[in-house]
Parts: sequence; C-alpha cells; structure tokens
Amino acid sequence: MKKILHLKSSIMGTESYSVKLGDAIVAQIEAKYPGSTVEEVDLNTIDIPHLTPETLQTFFTPGDQLTDEQKSAIRFSNQAVDQLLSADIIVIGAPLYNFTIPSTLKAWIDHITRAGVTFGYGETGPVGKVLGKKVYVAMSSGGIYSEGPGKENDFVAPYLQRFLGLLGMTDVTVFRAEGLKVPDVKEQAMERALDSIAID
Repeated sequence: MKKILHLKSSIMGTESYSVKLGDAIVAQIEAKYPGSTVEEVDLNTIDIPHLTPETLQTFFTPGDQLTDEQKSAIRFSNQAVDQLLSADIIVIGAPLYNFTIPSTLKAWIDHITRAGVTFGYGETGPVGKVLGKKVYVAMSSGGIYSEGPGKENDFVAPYLQRFLGLLGMTDVTVFRAEGLKVPDVKEQAMERALDSIAID
C-alpha cells in the first residue's frame, strides 16, 4: 500500500495527453499496490503565488517568529512540502510547452525548494533531504524529443531529473507520449505511450 501524489500541470484538463498518461501510470501503481491512496493536485486550479522577496524571506525565518502576514505567505509552500514528504510515489504530469515545463509546475518547484527542509549543504555541495521516493514523469509533446534533432530542445525530462536529484529524488522514470502532432506518428503515439508504462 502506497501513498501517491499525482501532480497535473497541463492547461488542457481531461483532454491533456500528459493527464491521460499520468492517470494510466497511477492506475498501474494502484494495481500493483492495492489499497494505495491518491492525492491529486491540479496545479492549474490553485492560485500558486510566484515567489517574492518577502515570501523568500519566510523560508529562512523560524516558525515562531513569523508574523501573521508571513504565515499567510508561506502557507502554500508548507502545504506543498508536506504533500511531497508524505508521499511514497510521485507522478508528475509534464507537457512540453515551448521546450520546457508549464509555469505552474515551475512555481510549484520554487515553493518546494527549501534550504534546510528539502535540501541542505554539505562539504561538497547540495545534499537532498527528500529520500526514499519513486518518481514517474508523464511527459507529452507534439514533436519527438527523446531522439533525433529534437533531443537538444528537450528541457523537460533533463531538467526535472536534475532538479529532483538535487532534492534527493534520484529514482526517476520518464514515460513519453511524443510525436502527438507528427504525421504518420500521431495516430499511434498515445497507444505506444500507454504500452510503455512499466511500474517497478
């Protein structure tokens, strides 16, 4: 039995390929681990505040010294961190927009990147504190970015793997629904993506 955190970042709702792929990943996790619970977070339905100097300052202020205004400013960050730390498995829906991730997903990332909380500093550099997690990325793209000339323009999978690794989440698997707009490829693209799912 696992606790699953499913993050959705596509603006396309139920028509989104990354959402469909993410839902399929979650379904297979539930099949493998009966009795698991799923916490679903659609980042587009949350008014995620972009970081400000004032909010950033709250990250470094002891909780008992926060003003009421600062407590309000840090509320989303604390909630997002708690959801992350309590999950066993994280599924991240990540469509490729303009070669990178949606701004809502980037805003979520900014709020969970907390020195002393989700990562620290050692003698050789940053040390992740979010350990023992399995992460699956449900990536979608109109073009093909896993290979060929498009690969150098994929700033989704490499970025997420590097960022998650910074926080200690090094067990990351990326499943791709790609070529969704490419002639002679798009007809089977989603089927191939769904067939590629393997939960370890």
